[in-house]
Amino acid sequence: MKKILYVCAAVCAVFMMSSCKSKESAYKKAYEKAKAQQTQTVAPATTTTPVQQVTTQTVTPVTTTPVADYSNVQVRNESVTFVEGSPLKQYGVVVASVTIKSNGVALMQKLAQQGYNSCVAQAQVNGQTFYRVVACSYDTKPEAAQKRDQLEGQYPGAWLLYKK
Repeated sequence: MKKILYVCAAVCAVFMMSSCKSKESAYKKAYEKAKAQQTQTVAPATTTTPVQQVTTQTVTPVTTTPVADYSNVQVRNESVTFVEGSPLKQYGVVVASVTIKSNGVALMQKLAQQGYNSCVAQAQVNGQTFYRVVACSYDTKPEAAQKRDQLEGQYPGAWLLYKK
């Protein structure tokens, strides 16, 4: 019984080995086909034709500026009082919120040196006083959201304030 099993296994192994072998004729056909395609593409390139007239057209690429949708940007509505700096418009980009006024004023002055129209605004939240350092303020939400996106790298956690 074991002999028959070994003979069957050997026959199966020989059959599998012989069926996986690639045939030389298959390679030869593929080689001839590739060679024929190569000669067809080379042949027209070797012949010369007289050039009659060349016309050129100028193509201007069409560029479109994507319009960003800032309608879903979160904005905090707070009743704030102006403390120091440039006047606060409707929407402000807050880069820091501190509890010590002098820290807020120092950051506001640093932002002013960098060219921002910054200011400090005071807000009462749950009975505690916070000084919001606003880097810049705008009349519209999309402008403020764009600037917030730009400042996010330098001031992570920057957010939008809507002045009530």
